[in-house]
Formats: sequence, C-alpha cells, structure tokens
Amino acid sequence: QVQLVESGGGSVQAGESLRLSCAASGYTYSSYCMGWLRQAPGKERERVATIYIHEQYTYYDDSVKGRFTISQDNAKNTVYLQMNSLKPEDTAVYYCALCGYQTYEYKYWGQGTQVTVSS
Repeated sequence: QVQLVESGGGSVQAGESLRLSCAASGYTYSSYCMGWLRQAPGKERERVATIYIHEQYTYYDDSVKGRFTISQDNAKNTVYLQMNSLKPEDTAVYYCALCGYQTYEYKYWGQGTQVTVSS
C-alpha cells in the first residue's frame, strides 16, 4: 500500500520560510516523478512544483519560481519543498503526489498539510 506522509506545514509571517517534507513508502517501482500541489479555499488544486526523477528536471509554477525549491532524497524516498519569501497568496493546503507506474500522471496523494501566511 502506497503511503505519502507530509510534514512541515504551519503558520508564518510574510517573508518567512517553511520546508515541507513528504516521505513515500509502499511502492516497488521506479517512479518517473513526484511533486507538490496546493489548493486554496474556493480555488482549484494547482500544480506547484514537480521533479522528474530520471531526467533530473524540475518544473515550477510561475507564481513560485525563484522562491520555492523542490528536491529529493532517493535514499529516504523523500521529497522536499523549500519555500522562501512566503506571501499571503501562498496560503493553501499543500499536497504531495507520486506518479504512477510508467506514467507522468500523479496516482498517489498525501493527506495534505496546511500552510498559512499572514501579512
């Protein structure tokens, strides 16, 4: 059973930083990608950052470029999202996601962690 467990969310002031972690377990294939998405109240879920593992390529939404960094520790099956210079508009529930077997589509999701940024 695949499990993704997120941690690191919280409440901060604008301009501060947070680091989210996502520990993945229970999968036996070499995933093509992992990433982070977020959903703010009343809005659709949006992709924030993705790491394409074999290609060693990272994707960022324009709204977070230059402020957020996604990284992975293969030995720990953990993906991180370093979030700097946080803004109130970054407030959302952040979800970790894992791509399915031999696909670039997300198949597994974490439970989400709340990030709240106040001005």
